[in-house]
Amino acid sequence: MRIAILGAGPAGLYLAYLIKRRAPDADLAVIEQNAPDATFGFGVVFSDRALEFLRADDEGTYAAILPHMEIWHDLALTVRGERVVIDGIGFSAIGRLQLLQLLQARAASVGVAPIYRRAVTSLDELVSYDLVVGADGVNSLARRSLAKEFGAGVHLLTNRFAWFGTSKRFATLSHSFVETEFGAFNAHHYRYAPAASTFIVEVGAQTFARAGFADMSDADARAVCERVFAATLESHPLISNNSIWRQFPIVRNEHWWHGNCVLLGDALHTAHFSIGSGTRLAMEDAIALDAALAAQRDLRDALAAYEAARRPILEKLVAGANGSAEWYEHFADHMRLAPAEFAMSYITRSGRIDLERLRKLSPKFVTRYERERA
Repeated sequence: MRIAILGAGPAGLYLAYLIKRRAPDADLAVIEQNAPDATFGFGVVFSDRALEFLRADDEGTYAAILPHMEIWHDLALTVRGERVVIDGIGFSAIGRLQLLQLLQARAASVGVAPIYRRAVTSLDELVSYDLVVGADGVNSLARRSLAKEFGAGVHLLTNRFAWFGTSKRFATLSHSFVETEFGAFNAHHYRYAPAASTFIVEVGAQTFARAGFADMSDADARAVCERVFAATLESHPLISNNSIWRQFPIVRNEHWWHGNCVLLGDALHTAHFSIGSGTRLAMEDAIALDAALAAQRDLRDALAAYEAARRPILEKLVAGANGSAEWYEHFADHMRLAPAEFAMSYITRSGRIDLERLRKLSPKFVTRYERERA
């Protein structure tokens, strides 16, 4: 079987690695339109123990990534100048480029040599391949080319966000919510290296308009964000890397494959950045697709098995991500709550955690919440 994988991000690279590890003679091409070091953003955050899915079956990749992770065990929210710590909610993070380079090295170790700087403009260019995998991200050519067949849809959220970095070292995953003359701002910030952090600024549509960001240069917009979050940044500057204002796309597909073309990762689904699961989900998609290809002799049976096994799991996770995204779409309204009430609203936003579970995970926070509520 000849396999073409469109996209050399985490989903495409990891799938290629898994296939070649299992079948060294596999005829496989990974095609990427960008350079090997092309990535926007700064860090990738994972929920607590998010890499455990690698450990049992792929100790090598787990061991390659783990030493480079920044790990912490609490998260903190600051609203109206008051800080609320939610204990026991662990996360980890790594630089986007570093993760990409580690996965490139893993792929190279089994003989995968991606073709970089090649833009495929039509699936007709890939007719000689038996299987075409769309691992080509949110703007997937594979999905757009077969949008009707996949039942594809993309819905943009109304909030705008810009992905910055900073030299400010944050002790834990944290969020700052600030009221300004333009309206409410929030920032997601976490370290991904000992002296480097991601800093995502998010605003609602009305705040975006009042601040005039649409007509502002990138430098001026960055300066406004530095002023708004001066207390959080403590004189550290924001750093740009294609840090334009974006609207988060919710990608959906009624069907995961058509003919000899199959989707995974952001080409198939998106998970809002507020839950830190997008990269993990993409790599888990790759694991599920490789397992199905290994177990089934017929390609159509394999693609059907991939969707049947993975869809129920994924839909629960994506539902939680969408619940988180919906909370952020209205974060300015939630800011009217008392700090501990606000934090409870935040931590339960995805619908995957309730007070009783939180009582076990975060006893210090629940004690504060119940005391202040009383």
